[in-house]
This record gives sequence, structure tokens and C-alpha cells, in this order.
Amino acid sequence: MSLFVIGDLHLSYGVPEKTMEIFSGWENYHALIKENWLKNIGSDDTVVIAGDVSWGMSLAQAEKDFRFLEELPGRKIILKGNHDYWWTTKNKMDNFFAQSGFNSLNILHNNHYAYEKYAVCGTRGWVNMPDEPADAKVLGREAQRLEVSLKSAVDAGLEPIVFMHYPPIFANSFNYDILDVLYRYKIKRCYYGHIHGARGHSLAVKGVYDDIDFTIISGDYLHFIPEKVI
Repeated sequence: MSLFVIGDLHLSYGVPEKTMEIFSGWENYHALIKENWLKNIGSDDTVVIAGDVSWGMSLAQAEKDFRFLEELPGRKIILKGNHDYWWTTKNKMDNFFAQSGFNSLNILHNNHYAYEKYAVCGTRGWVNMPDEPADAKVLGREAQRLEVSLKSAVDAGLEPIVFMHYPPIFANSFNYDILDVLYRYKIKRCYYGHIHGARGHSLAVKGVYDDIDFTIISGDYLHFIPEKVI
């Protein structure tokens, strides 16, 4: 039984015209996701999917992508990415999954999921644009959601591991609203996606910074092989 993570699957079974195969490094990616998943993930494993799960614009349009995930082994914990336009309230998503028979799919949003002595915590995050009032509001909400997730884990006596879509640090950009929460809860590990392409990957922060071990887990960066966490 192991915990894995991968981000940015960008599944497009419901909207095939949005396939990522037009980009370098994404050739045949649906097949690669399935092949690598089946090689590495067992029925007792848990996989965190760190945002940008489906190109579907609604739950109904994303249903084929959810069914693809449901048919893969393991428990899946899904958090929101910037392209998850299908995302709605947690109750609506939970009800949709239950009605559709998607019993292995779970939504991470203002909550946590226990894994042994650890807790899977996180939120989407946001970009650091301090001069944009609208973006500052979104960022403030995301920092609050992260704190709610972490507090629920600590209250349950679990050690949090943080999963996000946006990186808290990228190149020379620091998202202090998010980092402040990570520092206050003494987080040791943070996994993030969102960053694509060779140049983006080269600028991504990897390894220990301010006592936090940052790991990029975008699908194309991992060559669509889930990264083992524990």
C-alpha cells in the first residue's frame, strides 16, 4: 500500500478537440497515463491528482474522463487546477460521483484525507500578483482553504503533506500568502504541478528550500509516471 501523486492529466475523452497531443512531450499521453498507472499502482494504493484533471467544461462533459480514472486501480484524491472548469461545490461533485458509481474518486477541498499517520492536504493555490486586487482576493481565499485543510489534519493528530496545483515558489516569484501558511504549520513536503515545457521545468523549484522539500509533479515532467510519496 503506497501513496502516489501526479498532476495535470488534462484528460480529454469528453472533448477530444482539446487534446494536449499538439504539444511536444504529450504524444499519446492518454495511453501513457493508463500504461504507467497499471504498471505502478495497485488496488490498495492512493493517488493524489493535483489539478487540471479534465478539459470538460461541466461534470457531465468530464464524465468520460472520470470513468477513465474510476476504471484504473487505487483510490484517487482530486484537487482543483486552473483548467478544471467542471469544478463546482464539493457536495455537487460528491453527489455526482456517487450517482455515477465513481466510488474511488474523492474531492480535496477544505478537508484532508488520512493516509496511515499522514494527512493528504492542499488546495489549488494561485499566482502571485500583488498589484491586482481581484487576484489578491482569490489568493487570500486559497491561503484560507489551505489553512482549513491543514488545521483539520492537525486536529486529527496527523502529519500533513501538502499537494497543490500552483507552485508556491517559481523561479524568483514567491507566493508569501501560501508560504506563510506552510511555515506556520511547519510543513516538510509540498508537491505541485501546473508547470509545463522544458523551460518551465528548468525554472521550477526542486528540493529543500526554507526547510520544505518542494517537488514538481506535472504529468509531462513525470513522463506520466506517478511519483511515489510514501
